[in-house]
Amino acid sequence: MATRFKRHMSIPEFFARSVEQHGQRVAVRIPVSRGGVLQFQDATYRELWDLSGKLAAWLAGQGVGAGDRVGLISKPSVGWAVAFFAVQRLGAVVVPMDAGLQPGEVARLMVESEAKLLFSSPHRYHEFTFLTREVPSLKGVISVDVALGAVSLWDVLPEGNVEIPNVRPDCEDLAVLMYTSGTTDDAKGVMLCHRNITANIEAFLKVVEFTPEDSLVTIVPWYHIYGLTTTLLAPLWMGATVTYTDDYRNLVSLARRVGVTVLVGVPKLYHSLWRRILENIEGNALRRLLHRFLPRLLGKLLKDKLLGPQFRFFVSGGAPLAAEVGGGLRRIGLGMIEGYGLTETAPVLTMSDPFTPVPGNVGRPLPGVKVKVDKPDAEGYGEVIAWGPNVMLGYYKNPERTAEVLTPDGWFRTGDIGRLDGEGRLFLAGRKKNLVVLESGKKVHPEELEWELSRIPEIEEVLVYEDTSRGEPMVAAMVYPNWQVLKKEGIEDPDRAKLRVWETIREAQRNLAPFKRLRDKDCITIVDQPFEKSTKQDIKRHLYVRR
Repeated sequence: MATRFKRHMSIPEFFARSVEQHGQRVAVRIPVSRGGVLQFQDATYRELWDLSGKLAAWLAGQGVGAGDRVGLISKPSVGWAVAFFAVQRLGAVVVPMDAGLQPGEVARLMVESEAKLLFSSPHRYHEFTFLTREVPSLKGVISVDVALGAVSLWDVLPEGNVEIPNVRPDCEDLAVLMYTSGTTDDAKGVMLCHRNITANIEAFLKVVEFTPEDSLVTIVPWYHIYGLTTTLLAPLWMGATVTYTDDYRNLVSLARRVGVTVLVGVPKLYHSLWRRILENIEGNALRRLLHRFLPRLLGKLLKDKLLGPQFRFFVSGGAPLAAEVGGGLRRIGLGMIEGYGLTETAPVLTMSDPFTPVPGNVGRPLPGVKVKVDKPDAEGYGEVIAWGPNVMLGYYKNPERTAEVLTPDGWFRTGDIGRLDGEGRLFLAGRKKNLVVLESGKKVHPEELEWELSRIPEIEEVLVYEDTSRGEPMVAAMVYPNWQVLKKEGIEDPDRAKLRVWETIREAQRNLAPFKRLRDKDCITIVDQPFEKSTKQDIKRHLYVRR
């Protein structure tokens, strides 16, 4: 029997309130380079409201109404935000898609969702126009920005005063149909209602403080639920300014220019940042002394130089953050909030304290959210299950898969392995489906070993998995070598690279229990190309490991 939750605001309701309170403040800011000069496309709260209202009027004229699905495939932009809010204000459903999906993948999702319209990135507009022939329900493709030969949303916006549809979606109405990453055939449409998202925002903001004075910089795209909820909607709930960029190389200079107070990213960003900080420390005797005896003074000097004295804290999510990176940043006085969640939970389940004294945890459950460990083993590890108003309605057109993960009383089976300590903090070990179970019954979490091996200079990327080629389960690894380092060592052919990589792995494994180690060099496969990754920089394991 479904659980009844209290009424929460719809997405248009909360945004209307923010416009009323913060109308003239900049809501979203997108850096663009024109002639080598960095400029910004800005939109205030009031501008976003007025533009999305006009676009909603046009969409209504095209027959888009409550419950209809509208696709959105583009990197974040002002036009992306306008399209998103326009669809929400009609009571229709946004189907956000990864900007890197191929046309065939987009076609499948548009057919399954029965989308009426597709908003696309300007540079890919012509790739998707064929969809009007392939998708019976699709009436047209609109670019979110101006492009040669494309019809953009800026072209279709009505001029002058127009009647804005006054639709008031209920908080239980479907708002977003977010497809999970996975193989083309395995991607599942996660049905998120307004209550799922706004309840998660409310709970999130009770733990993570945003204010109208905040300047948030994010590298997490809005077409992922982590980016949509925590880096677009949550800041707009509080009247803050959101700047999105995918320019890793110039991230620090951009963040400083916009007066960043909060930086939201994925672990790969912080792992790279921490390596750079350590290199900076090791290269200077004074910094080495400060790091040893006065770490917070060193951190303040680094923060003021890199990001500015106004900077408050980092937020990490989307994948596991290495404990030594989170702990290292906190030790020098740079707050790091780690979060955990899934698309199916809209997404945040837990958040850590910025200066948690216990490394490696992803925090306690948000207010109103319950987290338990199902069938824990002797060490307390089991499958993490969760309950709360943010848990999805189910998988779109997929009652069988829904029944596999949602219990009759509303608990969601995450598929992640973790444990809770005495203070209610959650520690994750990895994905249940990735677990390597040895003949002895011992269990190896690939993510733990991958982190240890990724620290080896001779290894650029590594994927750990269960191999049964010798007749019994064992730990194996695919490695893409760091050829730049190996060439400095005089190694340029794969066979010698494999021997050298094995030598370094054998040494590094001494930090691990014997059952977690690779047995010999034949457990290593050298790959000749970097692994294919998702937008969040996770390796797409399903392309390399078949169960």
